[in-house]
Amino acid sequence: MSEDTKWYVVHTYSGYENKVKANLEKIVENRGMQDYIVDIVVPMEEQIEIKDGKKKATLKKVFPGYVLVKMIMSDESWYIVRNTRGVTGFVGPGSKPVPLSDDEVKAMGVEEFAPEVDYDVNDNVRVTSGPLENFIGIVEEINLEKKKVRVSVSMFGRETPVELELTQIMKI
Repeated sequence: MSEDTKWYVVHTYSGYENKVKANLEKIVENRGMQDYIVDIVVPMEEQIEIKDGKKKATLKKVFPGYVLVKMIMSDESWYIVRNTRGVTGFVGPGSKPVPLSDDEVKAMGVEEFAPEVDYDVNDNVRVTSGPLENFIGIVEEINLEKKKVRVSVSMFGRETPVELELTQIMKI
């Protein structure tokens, strides 16, 4: 059906999300379907609870009753996911699963997208936002993992290294 992997939402019995994930991972491994079903995620977020005056961090499900599956949709992969114990079906009209858009995946924070940068080290750039807006500088270092860039900006007659977000600057 489709050539590239997309994220799909699978509806499960409430409280069975982690069991569904474990079962699916086992089936994928046993049948050698790693090329079709690439990733299975139960979206979680950390919440801090205060009990008896002590802070305690717990993980809560963001979408109870749902599991996200990154897969290539084929008849076989659909059948495997659909017939996993605890799965009630895919989210979508009828029996046709609808993949999540890139914007929806970004909003959920399930998958990290590396921002595209059109500048390199030693390029002249202009700061587009923040307290140093409209300052001009030279890129010293780009850190894609942290999504930060170090720019040497001329302030008060001297060069000052400043750490900014990748999206705060643009190439001149």
